[in-house]
Parts: sequence; structure tokens; C-alpha cells
Amino acid sequence: MLSATVPIAPTPDFWQQAVRLLLREGQPLGQALRIETRAAAALDFSGVQLMVPAFSHAQNFKAALARELRRPFIAPRINTLSGLLAMQVPGESAPPSESERLMQLYAQLREHGWLKKMFSARRNADLLPLAHTLLALSDELTLALLPEIRASAEGEQAAVGRWAQALAQLLEPLAPSAHGMLSDEAALVWQVWKTQLDANDRIVQRFDAMLALAERASLPLVWVSPTAPEPLDAAFLATYARHQPVRIVTLDWSRQAIAPLHPVYLAAWEELVAGDEGVAPAFLEPASLPDPAPVKTPALSLPLLCPAPDLESAAVQSAQIVLRWLEQGKGEIAIVAQDRVTARRLRALLERAEVAVADETGWKLSTTRAAAALAAWNDLVSARGETNALLDLLKSPFVFPDDPSRADRVMRIEARLRRANIAGDWQALQSAFAQAEDGADLACITLLARQAARFGGRKTLAQWCDTQRALCQALGMENALRDDGAGEQCLLMLDDIAAGQGGLEDSFSFAEWRALLNLRLDATSYMPPIKDRRVVMLPLNGARLRRFDGVLVIGADAAHLPSPPQETLFFSNAVRRELNLVTRAERQRQQLRDLTELLCVNPEVVLCWQTHQDGEPNPVSPWIQRLELKLAQQGMAPLRNVHWQAPLRKLQAQRSSMPAPSAPELLPSSLSASGFGSFLACPYQFFAARMLRVAVMDELSDLPEKRDYGSWLHEILHRYHAHLREQATPLAERPALLAGISEEVFQREMQRHPAALAFHARWQKVMPAYLLWANEREADGWQFVFGEQSQSQALSWQDGGIELYGRLDRVDQNAQGERALLDYKTRSVASLRQKVKEEDDHQLAFYGLLAGGAIEHAHYVALELGSDKKTGDAAAPDFLRKQDMLKQQITTTLHQVAQGAPLPANGIESVCQYCDMRGLCRKGAWL
Repeated sequence: MLSATVPIAPTPDFWQQAVRLLLREGQPLGQALRIETRAAAALDFSGVQLMVPAFSHAQNFKAALARELRRPFIAPRINTLSGLLAMQVPGESAPPSESERLMQLYAQLREHGWLKKMFSARRNADLLPLAHTLLALSDELTLALLPEIRASAEGEQAAVGRWAQALAQLLEPLAPSAHGMLSDEAALVWQVWKTQLDANDRIVQRFDAMLALAERASLPLVWVSPTAPEPLDAAFLATYARHQPVRIVTLDWSRQAIAPLHPVYLAAWEELVAGDEGVAPAFLEPASLPDPAPVKTPALSLPLLCPAPDLESAAVQSAQIVLRWLEQGKGEIAIVAQDRVTARRLRALLERAEVAVADETGWKLSTTRAAAALAAWNDLVSARGETNALLDLLKSPFVFPDDPSRADRVMRIEARLRRANIAGDWQALQSAFAQAEDGADLACITLLARQAARFGGRKTLAQWCDTQRALCQALGMENALRDDGAGEQCLLMLDDIAAGQGGLEDSFSFAEWRALLNLRLDATSYMPPIKDRRVVMLPLNGARLRRFDGVLVIGADAAHLPSPPQETLFFSNAVRRELNLVTRAERQRQQLRDLTELLCVNPEVVLCWQTHQDGEPNPVSPWIQRLELKLAQQGMAPLRNVHWQAPLRKLQAQRSSMPAPSAPELLPSSLSASGFGSFLACPYQFFAARMLRVAVMDELSDLPEKRDYGSWLHEILHRYHAHLREQATPLAERPALLAGISEEVFQREMQRHPAALAFHARWQKVMPAYLLWANEREADGWQFVFGEQSQSQALSWQDGGIELYGRLDRVDQNAQGERALLDYKTRSVASLRQKVKEEDDHQLAFYGLLAGGAIEHAHYVALELGSDKKTGDAAAPDFLRKQDMLKQQITTTLHQVAQGAPLPANGIESVCQYCDMRGLCRKGAWL
């Protein structure tokens, strides 16, 4: 059968030229046209099979055919090769799923300890990415060598010869010491490929289906592709050509085609036509085609440059460009996402402006919120209940979505864990909520711990999928995932892994299951539903044979254009060339052709990039630099920069002033010592924190903090003095008693926070001095009465009142019945004696009010050694008078607040420096 190529230069009217050439005498469409004209019937081209790269190209072809004919017609049978194969009767045996195939190979690799040593794998699960890489290499070898192996009996030997020659070229320039490792890698790749190359291989089955389809060819074929056929496609076309005429419509990158149309591009990028361009596949016979109609040389369309200093600026500039194009009436806009990070930010900005972006490439499923929920659970199990991982899971919208009190519960759980600084561990988490007022919080933590226990041991893939699905049901995630597009895809992926287990009976650990799930989520693309196609996002090769009103290229810098090479194991360019695989140079040349076609076909192209990344200069792509150099050499105008700004709006300036709100209805019903201290420091701070209840979460720390140390000492000293009160203990035995209690408390805490050892050592140095002070105090007649006791006291004024509350560290009593309040401080006695002299120190007096005025003395007790290596106490002077003064102060000030007195932000700088409410009062904007 007659077969030939129909080469067309990359111009805006590619599809129109293709239709004109195919309608000529002797061409498939022309032959159908001649037959239908003789019959005087409506034009019917259904007797021709047209194969296009993607279904979007079918509309381009039909539109061009309609413009050329200008009369009704029946279009050819248009399909993609994959679509045509999907319509065929499936084979007897389905190929193994990707998960089964991957885990079968992984199960074999983990049996060889030398592999872990060669690839520096610390555990078996680290070999899973290696298995994934080996399968990708195996598929690449199959795609390149399978037609040659099938072509003749000597094909397999030829493939072996290619492999040996490639390995010899690799090893020849290297030192002998490197030969062993590379030979082992090569043997591994070759062995994996040979084991995969059987009748169950997915690519082998596809190739067989392609050849069977070609053998049954009954219609002339028009094959449209911007690139030369790959080996499998070439074998398919060669078989098809033995039964029916084949025409290959492709882009012509020969010098003769490019030079007249785009001389500047050819001069700047000579590699556009390097190699064997214009050479038809061996199976095609030269055909004498009529000369096409003369093509008018298009005006040279040069790109516009949009350099931006950083990522945010690049995204904002890009968004302004797209919005400006939409305002101009452009209905087909393409965003070429070379830099996916900036493109993601651009998409968010456009969606904020209510402009939908149709993503034809899709995002990795692992980047969706649904996949993040599954990953958060696996992280929580792996971290054994680590607090941050727990909070990440609970904050997912897919976890307990039907619980109306979900948000409040998550906030309560987070506040409690942060306040107690619990780093994690399931037992510690449950203990933290054992005394909680709301038992639902404990039930939630217990449910999670019970589910986490199920993710242990070894299971088959099907069992792991069942466990994961059972988790989704237990946490109420099932329906929420089904209602989400990406979530539904995650569930289908779990079903696919379970159904595709086949004969794989190996069991896997949780670490292996987690690594597999992460790989599958990362390798699967999620494409959101496309409703509006005015703005599409696609890769550079996705713009082939398509024309847009405007094209924006994101990432036209040297780091992204051309795309960085990805070397796989020892597969260097020399090895790839010998094995007939695509080399780095060939990839870059094709990418340069894609860029050239983009510039030649589309009327307006803007190249945007970040000029700086991570504080370092980020130059434009070397291809653009070469183009600018060629323009300068030829005396042409340089590439023009564009910088579009958002429309300016005039706003009336308003002078800021110190906030002084009045909110008598928000006066709290209770007040603590720290709350009143906040009022005295800054009334606005009290307003925001105590009246508006704006709370700042405590930061979780891997290390215990000073407040934790203080709470431990409170527990130790309370237990110690309570023991002395209940049971008389000789002085000689007291050091051992205090040391034993201290050891018990610190050993418990060091199991949770090993860094508590430093505080343990610190307390051991203080204990002898504290015992000396405590024994002297007892000798003076003071006895421990109670400690760590909550107290409250009501204060009232005309038409109102408030309840004071707090916890007393310790109260002692002497033989005369006088009582003394003691407040522990992890400070030296010298600093505490300075503290009691300050007029604004009201803490001890506040605690005296809590006791209803029944305490005559008050002391701060130092739990740190001073310069003299001693502890001690600092007595509050004139304690009863200070209580009366504080009572009057609280009553007067809060009564004024209840009457509507303003609460100004008048704190001094030492208060404002570390104030959590400064972002609300905005001090600095009104000073």
C-alpha cells in the first residue's frame, strides 16, 4: 500500500494546510471527496480513520475541514490510538496492577541484603523507591527494544549486543574500582527487565493489541503527530501500511521548512534542525505529493518578557496579565506551567478573582486535602501519637465531619495539650484527658489509639486496604471522601490496590504499606472537573498543534527552561544512545521545538520568571539569552519587558489613634491574680485577653520549660510537707524522703521528656539548702497546714461584683494561731526581696484576699540558690494594709469598667515588647 509523510512547517495555519494537502488528488480525503462527488451525494469522509494525539485536536481538524469545504460533510472517524485500543475486545489475561507489579519486585529485592548496602538503605521500606525506579527503567527499555526483539529471531540477540556495547562504553573511561558497582547495577537492571518482559507485561499486551488492530485494518489511516513515531507506534504504522494506505501528518523541522519562515529563531537555535530531520520512517515509501499552496510568510512574533523579583511578584504579575487578556476579550488563554510552585500560587490568585483555571495536567494526588488526611493518619501512627501529628489529623475537614461540636472539641484538645506541653505517646495523651470535664475528648483520643493499634504487625495488601477503609469508617471519613473528587479517587485507588493483589501473598509491615501508599499518591494525577476552558493550564508539550489567543509561560528561567535532566542510576547519555533511548540532548531539542512552535503559532506570548530565588540571582533561560544575543547581532529591537500593575485606587487616609474601647457588658464574672496584673499593665491587654477572650495558644516544645519545672517542684514540695504533717519524720531521714519523692517525679517526667534530666540536676543542688531553710522555719514554730488548694472570694460594689479565684501554693500556721501564705518562685532570694519592695507587686496581697483576710503574713519562697549558695524567703511588708489597698483598688477600677470607663492601650514599652495583643492594638501605627 502507498504510504508517505505529509510534512508541514510550524505555522499558525497547520491544520488548514493539513486539510488542504489531504484533500488533494491521491490523498485519503481527496479520494473520498472524488468518490462522493461522482455519486452527487453529501460529502462523506467516514471511510477514513484519523488518529490524533489528543481529543482536543479533533475539534481543530473538523473546524479546518469545515472552513475548507464550506458545505455539510460527515467527518472522518477520529480517535486517539489509546481510545481505539480501549474499544477492542480485552485479552484473556489482564496485566497485573501497578501496585501488584511494584510489590512483587520489592518482595524480591528485600530478600537481598547486598542491595540495602549498595543503595544505602537503612530499612527494607527504603528499597521501595528503587523498585519503582527499576520498573520505570524496565518499561523504558521495553518501549525502545520490544519492536526490534519481535521483528526477527535475531532481535533478542541484537538487544543483548546493544546492552553489552552500552555497558562497555560506560565502563571504559572509569577506574577499575568503579566497575564492580556499575556492573552490579547493570546486572540488576537487565535481570529485572528480562523478568518483566513476558506475556503479562502491560506494554507487551498493548503492543500485541496494536499489531492485531493493524492486521485488521480496513480503512485508510491518517496519523497526525507533532513528533516522529516512537518505536511501538512505528511498528504499528508499518503493519498497518501493509493493508491500507497510511499518511503521517507531522511538523517539518528541516532547514528548508524553517529558514524561510523563522530565520531569527533558526539563527539563535541551530539545534532545532540538528540530526536526521525530514527522514521518514523506513516503512514509508516516498510519495509524490502535489506542491502545497504557497504559504504567506508570517510576521515574526517575538515573546514579551516579564521578570519578577520573587515568587509572589511573579504570581501577581502573571495574574494581572491573565486578567488583562480576559478584559481584552481573549477567549482562549494558555498558562504553561514550567514552574509548578509559582503556577500553583497564580491559580490561587486567579480563583480569588473568580477566574476558573482548567488544569489539563492535573496535580499530584498527594497534594490534595483528601490525600493529606490519609497521610496525616499514617504520620500519626508512625509517630506513635505525637501531638503535632494528632492535631494535623483532627484539623482535617475529612475527620469527624458530621460532628457539630467538632471545631470546639479540636480547640479544647489542642489547648489542653499545649498547656500541658505533652509531646505525644498514646498513654500520655489519654492520661491528659482522664480528668477532663467533657468525656467526649477522652473518647475521641481513645478511639484514635484503638484504631492505631490495628496498624501493627504484617498484613497482605488486601488486608492493609481493608484496615485503611475500616479506619475511614470509624473516623467518619468515608462519606466525606466520597463527596470530594480527590477523596473519591483515593478510595478508588485503595480498591484498585486490594483488587490487584492477584497471586501476591507476601505480607508487608506498616512502614512498607505507608511507603507504597505515598508512592501511589505521588504517582497518581488528580484533574479537577473542568467547567470553564477560557484559561487552561498545561505543560509545554501540551500546547503542541494548538493555537491560543495568548500564552503565559511561568518559569522561563534557567532552572526550569529547559527542564532539569533526571539521571536514573547509571543511565548516562552514552548508555541511552546505545540502547536507542531518548537522550538528554534529544529531550532538550524537542522541548526547544515545543517552545519555538509556541512562539511561532500564538500571536502573544509572555515569558515570566523570578529573577531571584533564595537570595541568589536566577537568570532567564539560556535559550532566551541566545535569542536576545542574535537580535542584537542583527541590529533588531531587543525583547520588550512588560510590567502590568493592578489598577490604582485612591483611599482616604485616616489617622490612627490609641484604641480605648468601652465594653461594660463584657466584664468577666471572675478574676485571677494574673488577670488583674494584666489590667494594671495595660487595660487594653485585659480587654482583649480577658473580655474578648482572645487567647494565644501555648507553643509545643520538645524540651520542658521553666513553667514545667515549677509545676514539678510544686508537686514534690506538696507531697513532702503533707507527709511531714501526717507522719513525724526525724531530721536525719528528711533528706532521703525529699530525694525519694523528687526521684519519683523526675523519673516519670524523664520518660516523657529526657531533657528533664537538666532540671533534675538543678533541683538536686537546691534540695540541701531548701531543707536547711524549711527545718529552720519549723524550728521557729511554723507548721504546714495545707497546700495547692483552690480558693475564691467574692467582691461586690453597688450594682455589681466579681469573684476572685486562684490557687494557694502553701499556708503555714504558728503556735499563736497566725497564718502565713507562702508562694514558691524558681528565683533567688535576692531578686524576690527586690520584688516585694515594688509598689505594683500585688500577687501576695491578691492571694491574701482569696483567704478572706485570715492570713497575717506572706512570703515568697526562693527555690534557686543565691550567690551565697542558700535559699530563703522574702516577707511582704505591711501585708494586711496591702490587702485592704488592693481590695479598694480592684473594687474601684472594675466598678468604673462596669460603668463604661475606657480601656486604653497605655502599656509601657517593657510590657508591649512581648505582648500577644500588640497585633490588635497596633501600637506603632498610632504613635
